[in-house]
Amino acid sequence: MATLKGKTLFITGGSRGIGLAIALRAAADGANVVIAAKTVEPHPRLPGTIHTAAREIEAAGGRCLPVQCDIREEAQIATAVAQAIERFGGIDILVNNASAISLTGTLETPMKRFDLMFGINVRGTYAASQACIPQLAKAANPHILTLSPPLNLEPRWFKPHVAYTMAKYGMSMCVLGMAEELRTAGIAVNALWPRTIIATAALQMIPGIDPRAGRKPEIMADAAHWILTQPCRECSGNFFIDEDVLRRAGASDFSKYAMDPQRTPRTDLFLD
Repeated sequence: MATLKGKTLFITGGSRGIGLAIALRAAADGANVVIAAKTVEPHPRLPGTIHTAAREIEAAGGRCLPVQCDIREEAQIATAVAQAIERFGGIDILVNNASAISLTGTLETPMKRFDLMFGINVRGTYAASQACIPQLAKAANPHILTLSPPLNLEPRWFKPHVAYTMAKYGMSMCVLGMAEELRTAGIAVNALWPRTIIATAALQMIPGIDPRAGRKPEIMADAAHWILTQPCRECSGNFFIDEDVLRRAGASDFSKYAMDPQRTPRTDLFLD
């Protein structure tokens, strides 16, 4: 089986949720993980810090460098990348996981929240990619994986939360453009999105969404692992869906990922 043993992953916002699940799956192979996230003190409503994530990653069999980093600030990203190089010698994989969400209409979305979503989702993805590309270009099988949806321009995905949709699609447009820009350099650039909602702690902060109707973050981690172990020159420019990836890898039973096996998982945003 393909493995991430010895590879170095730079994961933005990986102190909890899907980012942490991807880190733990890589750690099980013996990978090095850089957790670049803001949370160093416990959040009043969300579990996990970069330090608790580091302990989990090392307990799972990997090595971890936790770095406090606001990816809206390019200087902080540059510092985190420099620390990753010093500690592990380079970067093989970038996972653009950090994201901000507000499922609100135009009048209900303060400009401060608008700026947060664009600063983290779009600027952060672009800036982290820009900072890591020189190191990825030196890697044996480099990948950029961004957690963003396929570009579905149906108006129904814009009407209820136009700001959030634009911010997530900004991440997807980075994938679309960078995949072609970096193709000759041999750097794979792909997107990954869940077929169903994923039951993370952050999901519980969104009114009206029951996490029991979702799947565990491990389904995204297993899908990400498959993508990141593919040959970079043969796997780029894709907008992958987690379930489709795992079917391609030979899986057919997804009940182990269900929060409640008796319920049909709720389809995520942006998917028909």
